[in-house]
Amino acid sequence: MCCMCSSVSVCVFVRGFASVCERLAVCLSVCEPVCVCVPTMPLPAPDIPASQRLALDCRSLLDHRVGRERLQADSETRQASCSMYGVCGCCGALRPRYKRLVDNIFPEDPEVKANMEKLTFYALSAPEKLDRIGAYLSERLSRDVARHRYGYVCIAMEALDQLLMACHCQSINLFVESFLKMVRKLLEADKPNLQILGTNSFVKFANIEEDTPSYHRSYDFFVSRFSEMCHSSYEDPDIRTKIRMAGINGLQGVVRKTVNDDLQSNIWDPQHMDKIVPSLLFNLQSGEGTESRSPSPLQASEKEKESPAELTERCFRELLGRAAYGNIKNAVTPVLMHLDNHSLWEGKTFAVRCFKIIMYSIQSQHSHLVIQQLLGHLDANSKNSATVRAGIVEVLLEAAAIASSGSVGPTVLEVFNTLLRQLRLSVDYELTGSYDASGNIGTKIIKTHEERQLQEAVIRTIGSFANTLPTYQRSEVMLFIMGKIPVPGVHPTLTNAGSGGCEGTRMIQIMLLKSLVQVTTGFQTTNMLTALPNSFLEPLLSFSLMEDPEVRLLVLTILLSVIDRHDNTPKFSSISIISDISVLKLKVDKCSRQDNLFMKKHAQQLYRHIYLACKEQSSGPQHFETLYTLLALISMELANEEVVVDLIRLALALQELAQTNEESLSVYNRCAVHALSAAYLNLICQLTTVPTFCQHIHEVIEMRQKEVPFLLPEDIFIENPKLPASLEKLEGDVLFQQSKITEVLGGSGYNTDRLATLYIPQFTDEDRLSKRKSIGETISLQVEVESRNSPEKEERTPAEEITFETLKNAIVDSVGMEEQERERRRQVVEKFQKAPFEEIAAHCGARATLLQSKLNQIFEITIRPPPSPSGTISSGYGQTQSRSVPVYEMKFPDLCVY
Repeated sequence: MCCMCSSVSVCVFVRGFASVCERLAVCLSVCEPVCVCVPTMPLPAPDIPASQRLALDCRSLLDHRVGRERLQADSETRQASCSMYGVCGCCGALRPRYKRLVDNIFPEDPEVKANMEKLTFYALSAPEKLDRIGAYLSERLSRDVARHRYGYVCIAMEALDQLLMACHCQSINLFVESFLKMVRKLLEADKPNLQILGTNSFVKFANIEEDTPSYHRSYDFFVSRFSEMCHSSYEDPDIRTKIRMAGINGLQGVVRKTVNDDLQSNIWDPQHMDKIVPSLLFNLQSGEGTESRSPSPLQASEKEKESPAELTERCFRELLGRAAYGNIKNAVTPVLMHLDNHSLWEGKTFAVRCFKIIMYSIQSQHSHLVIQQLLGHLDANSKNSATVRAGIVEVLLEAAAIASSGSVGPTVLEVFNTLLRQLRLSVDYELTGSYDASGNIGTKIIKTHEERQLQEAVIRTIGSFANTLPTYQRSEVMLFIMGKIPVPGVHPTLTNAGSGGCEGTRMIQIMLLKSLVQVTTGFQTTNMLTALPNSFLEPLLSFSLMEDPEVRLLVLTILLSVIDRHDNTPKFSSISIISDISVLKLKVDKCSRQDNLFMKKHAQQLYRHIYLACKEQSSGPQHFETLYTLLALISMELANEEVVVDLIRLALALQELAQTNEESLSVYNRCAVHALSAAYLNLICQLTTVPTFCQHIHEVIEMRQKEVPFLLPEDIFIENPKLPASLEKLEGDVLFQQSKITEVLGGSGYNTDRLATLYIPQFTDEDRLSKRKSIGETISLQVEVESRNSPEKEERTPAEEITFETLKNAIVDSVGMEEQERERRRQVVEKFQKAPFEEIAAHCGARATLLQSKLNQIFEITIRPPPSPSGTISSGYGQTQSRSVPVYEMKFPDLCVY
């Protein structure tokens, strides 16, 4: 009899396999519960008795045929009673060993850990049993969760964790399925502790590198569940923080497990990224007060590392660091959408922090992809409020500063085109007061100061992008921006008809010139010919003739940035008489061959525009200080002996301009021009180091300090200068004498002929941009300059006298010729539109035939018969004739043709 069974028990000692099986079948088929107990025996020796071998066979039979079906149907009482004695079934001694080992790790007191080493050793010894061990542990854990036996749940999860860490074999995949099933069971529970326990086990599993791939495993549930935990709103703040941190750790584990496994579902798919990234940003936003201080938060304190925000930042950095080229877009798009949905662009701080993390974390060669996405998002929000667009532009500014030199990527001009387009739209919005192109007032109120802030942000961003470019690309950007600046009478206005064309054009000019200032700031080049090509310099200088003083000042600032290659500009921030320029510690290099070529080509243009800029009535102290700096930089960066002579002539011409006052300048402007001339001559005399020249300049300056101090910069470029009533009595020692300067410099080897000639600017068609200069004045000066400077002056016939009637006839004739030319073009277009094809073909054919005949005539005249190798050719009648073959018909050997 079996002492543990409440009903009749039969203990059989078996002698034959057939009889035992028959009795066991009868015993198991009765309605009343029957327990067949077979004594537990030690491990069989090599010579196994027949009774022990039969018992082992019966145990295996019961395990496969009866155990899984009948044991689940047994009553709860019998299972509990039998498990106390290590049987856990109706036939404990006949159960497989792995089940008995699993049962042995669950003691009566869950606080006592026991027998785990035996189970681990068995799993390592018999790895083919891992899947069954996992299934059985899963079955027990499910039952314990349902019965709220959380102590046994912890034991089961610890056992699963230890088996995962210890076993690395091909059969681990089936064991992992049981493990993930149990983790899912815990995550679905409503107890926070179980969710955290399941997450911790999943994180341990994620750190294991599996030897064999899995084709059927899915992590979709875990992505969704961990994302949900990141948004936990549990009442207790401490528990809520733990749940959120568990969710963040779980997402990090999912990323680690799937990101490098090609057989898994792509974690970079939008369906996953749209859950992962917003969950991370939600927790990152809670720590918005702590600014990201470095590319990686390794210096954070232990307390900060435990906060969800710091943990999120580490997880976010790891996610982005694993992103390949094709995955950047899917990772960044949810960030943009999150910032849009929660109106986080306007605050700027959080948006900037997010993209700092992104730019520091991704691979540097992928930086331009983030920049392009931001630019596209800026275009998509072109009709949004100015604060939103300004926030995106600020993020672009920070991103460009962080990125490497390849941040702009292959589409350099497209980046600047997008920014310039936003600049233009902002100006249009400011002038029209509406985001609607039709001019209707929209629902949004456009605030002028917000649009101005946006424009300044765009200009700063353009400069930030330009600073990342090499010199040759920056030159291309300068040309590109210059081509966008509207010129009155040449380019149409960029604003709408209702936005005030002139004002809109002026604003666009100023904004684009400010952009050029940003691009040229810090510009370094060794070759001025490439830095200031004709296509850039001529339109730039043309803006220096405009009436708007702000435009002229921006043009001068751009010239300073390009010409200054040794950072000398700050040393001339204010115009003054410097007795010893050595205190400035100027950096002066010898003029290179390329610089000499540049000055030969463009020097007269620069002198002319400096001279004309001094004639402008609207010029203020800033203009004269900038002109002084420009003259000083030309003297140090681009000067040779010829340039020095021309600059001295220019300074004396400015003195003459202020003295004669042909342009009816104000008293202040005349004094300012005198002061500019004096300050520059004081500088150039010390650069030339000719003692007698310096002596003359210093004598004049000393005389001015005594008698006419208002002709010196210290007394004129101040807030309230003391101006005289007039400047009619200036003569003698207070003026610089050209004859004296020519004499002293001639003794040092300078060109006296050139020095003795007063500088007169050459006027060109650019003067049409200055509204005060008439056509008649321009033509008269051109004729006068030509007649004066021509070497064949004596041999030329006297210039025709230009009168009002002559100008009138010239204008009328030019208008009539333009009308004739326009009519001729119209007739040609009409003919090609309406004439039949045969007529057009015949006309073109006739022209081609005529051209060919003329070419043949030219070839016959110019080509002489080449010498024949045989000298002459004999005709059939014994006569000789020259061999004449045109060059273009001669057959040359292949080796002679290239």
